[in-house]
Amino acid sequence: MRRKSNLLLVVLIVTLLTILAACGSDDPSGSDSNDSESTDDNTEVSSDEPVTLTLFNADGEEKEFNDQIAQKITEETGVVLEMDYPVGGNEEAIPLMIASGDYPDLIFAKGDIGKLIEAGAVIKLDDLIEEKGDNLKAMYGDQLDRLRRSIDDPSIYTVGTYGVETAVWEPSGTFQVQLDVLRELGYPEINTLDELEAALTEYMEKYPEIDGQKTIPLSLLGSDWRWLITVGNPAGFAAGLPDDGQWAVDDDTGETTYKFLLPEMKEYFKWLNEMNAKGLLDPESFTQTHDTYISKISSGRVLAVADQNWNFGDADKALIADGKEWRTYAPLPVTLDENYQSQALKDYGFAGGWGIAISSTSEHQEKAFEFLDWMASEEAQILTNWGIEGEHYDTVDGQRVMHEDERERMNSDANYAKDTGVGYYIYPFPQWGNGAVDSSGQSITPNNEEQIIENLNAAEKKVLPEYGLDNWTDWFPQKDELGISKHGSVANYTIESGSDLEIIQQKADDLTEQRITQAILGKPEDFDAAWDAMIEELEAMNIDKANELMTEKTKEIMELWGTME
Repeated sequence: MRRKSNLLLVVLIVTLLTILAACGSDDPSGSDSNDSESTDDNTEVSSDEPVTLTLFNADGEEKEFNDQIAQKITEETGVVLEMDYPVGGNEEAIPLMIASGDYPDLIFAKGDIGKLIEAGAVIKLDDLIEEKGDNLKAMYGDQLDRLRRSIDDPSIYTVGTYGVETAVWEPSGTFQVQLDVLRELGYPEINTLDELEAALTEYMEKYPEIDGQKTIPLSLLGSDWRWLITVGNPAGFAAGLPDDGQWAVDDDTGETTYKFLLPEMKEYFKWLNEMNAKGLLDPESFTQTHDTYISKISSGRVLAVADQNWNFGDADKALIADGKEWRTYAPLPVTLDENYQSQALKDYGFAGGWGIAISSTSEHQEKAFEFLDWMASEEAQILTNWGIEGEHYDTVDGQRVMHEDERERMNSDANYAKDTGVGYYIYPFPQWGNGAVDSSGQSITPNNEEQIIENLNAAEKKVLPEYGLDNWTDWFPQKDELGISKHGSVANYTIESGSDLEIIQQKADDLTEQRITQAILGKPEDFDAAWDAMIEELEAMNIDKANELMTEKTKEIMELWGTME
């Protein structure tokens, strides 16, 4: 009874204090009528304090918005970014966001943007672009229509992600072979799979170990989503296909086919199967983690990879830092045979598609848009690409010149962009692209082709002249020869959530990854049967319907862009 009476006493005291506090206020609403910060729900507080905008970045990482470039962005825009990202590459981040109805101010959802649009989670940007998007309009110019969602819904929901003007000065995604392999074998021509295999075999026989560890002729990373990057995509590149993800497109008609149905794909994977049987393929290619893969490459014992520069770039920088420049890689235009042409320098035009959206629940929609528009300005493009004048670069005779120590760090330190902010806030924000120049005619990026050639490491500068080349791009079929894509890249298309196309493609992707991996690791005499069985499974899941639906989408894109003949 004693405990209950004490509780009642506490309740009575709290109630009495509440009543007295209410009586002591002259304002019946209980608020200070002279509070200058008072505002309704739709009016932003007038203050010199910066506004914090939350940003979800599907490709983000743990990072505070506190480096020198971030501070300068805040100074110019009055915006501080609070950045979030999917932990562990969680693919459920956007669906969970939709289920909760709790959205950040800015969202970069990649291919899940369609789900947000259908949920009413993001706003249309057309009116904002027209009214106050001068920088965005100047940046996109006649490419603005490529931001529109579809023929049925020609609205703009996102901006950013890809450069409007692109130039390929560093080939990526192709087979990459150690410079020491080229040197030791007398600088052979390596343009086909047979030539690549012969070079790797000869070098491994000559050097079965490197620095006391077993030599690995070819290593892949097929244990997670990077299966697409190091296994699926290189198959298409070897067959002379541009990067359309899991699809092959007739750029004249728009006819689109799930690429693993093509006989060229079978030919490529049969070659990998034979490489595995001969002991030329890393046996851990489909089980190793990304960290293990990078560690192997960093050791210098992996002779070749089939990968994007951004996926193994940390290993490349580690090799340079360790003085192992001859263990870094040369990108080569390797295809099935001489009848196919590498598309590594293909010009896709402005890709459109994915970008940063503004949420429908944001209390700072106009501020968010103003921030995105400022990021498209010349001032912002120079800042995010070059850094701060006097700190990262100087202007000499009217030209920007990167400080030598900064450029050295940029080329050798994997954490340079994250630590300094220089180069960090380019993707996925609005960007002019590495082919663009500013109002003075200077390259908007510090790594133009001349600078890239100057930045080549010492080993590269010894190898290239042996082939009569100035840059690795000179080895590849040239951009003008390949033409400009009329449909962009299917890899960047937004597929409607829950649609037949999405469902069938997801099933097909899951199946092909599993079956192709099994076929590569199986016995050579079993390969044909394994491949035929996979094709039958694809047909049974109605892959033909997916082909029809993706063809319709490709043609709609070409119609929307005005490239359909």
